[in-house]
Amino acid sequence: MKNNKIVRSICWFAKNPEIGIEKISEIKKQVEDLGYEVQTTRLCSPAIESVLILAPKYPEHLYSVGTLSLDNINQYFTKLTASDISFNLDLSEGDISNEAVAVLFRLVKEQAERTFNFTYTFQNRPSAPFYPSAHHERDGYSIGLQSTNLSNETVMQEEWLTAMKDCWDELSENLKEDQNFLGIDSSVAPLNDGQSSYVGLVNRLSGDFSESVTTDFHLKVTNFLKTQNPHPIGLCGLMFPCLEDDLLAKEYEAGNFSIERNVFLSLHSGLGIDTYPIGVDESSERVLQILQLVQGLAAKYDKPLSVRFVSDGKAKIGERTDFQNQYLEDVKLLAL
Repeated sequence: MKNNKIVRSICWFAKNPEIGIEKISEIKKQVEDLGYEVQTTRLCSPAIESVLILAPKYPEHLYSVGTLSLDNINQYFTKLTASDISFNLDLSEGDISNEAVAVLFRLVKEQAERTFNFTYTFQNRPSAPFYPSAHHERDGYSIGLQSTNLSNETVMQEEWLTAMKDCWDELSENLKEDQNFLGIDSSVAPLNDGQSSYVGLVNRLSGDFSESVTTDFHLKVTNFLKTQNPHPIGLCGLMFPCLEDDLLAKEYEAGNFSIERNVFLSLHSGLGIDTYPIGVDESSERVLQILQLVQGLAAKYDKPLSVRFVSDGKAKIGERTDFQNQYLEDVKLLAL
């Protein structure tokens, strides 16, 4: 039987990224010895030049330079997008400029596959081990699980929640003496292999995803994520990555996961708009409107939210995508 205890990410945050490189393999071994499958090891550092050097030397890890200013994005755009390095642009404060929106459309035009590595953030929380929202505040490491898999042998929501807490308690107990341990981001991070789908989990435990949106199912989950995690860090919410969850992608194609529904779920339980498909002919004005809305909601509720649109660089509204990305489901594009 496949191991249901899965760590999606161990992320080391370091001003000097070479320190993280030395340490992260040790943590991975320690977590694996507890019976967990570790999917990815990651490193997040604001030292852009050092990350650019390390990334090709140690390709077994994933890399992020965290939150960048518009000036830094423009300065390093070509180098960052030539590598598999994630980054984000914080739009929490002030008017959102056309230049900020232009970052997305430049990616779509020049390096569409790197839209996967970029997100806009609002009221972001540091030390989240999930990309592209990860941001360095202090040195150390955090852990994020793929906790949807823990539901595979459960028939009730409460059983799944208890299984999550058992993992949090186990990891926290074994790592609490490590001064570098920042905590556990208890966010629910789905994936597109069926057993890891959050929509599949909801359909099985609640009955129907579309109906669940207007019940308290997701509120119960996020309340548990925030109150029962013994060592919380980062975002600690529900992720609704439209194209990373195969069944959520099907809901999108069926018209059941509009941008409005995504925003509604994000407002009460989620963490924003994530891997949401966008046509190459979508208007920048529409994107600006959505960013302005999310900015306002994040500020009003002091809630971390993000917006990550993804494009294959070719498909227009009404056409089918061809991402050629193992993590993204292809869909027929709908207008935002």
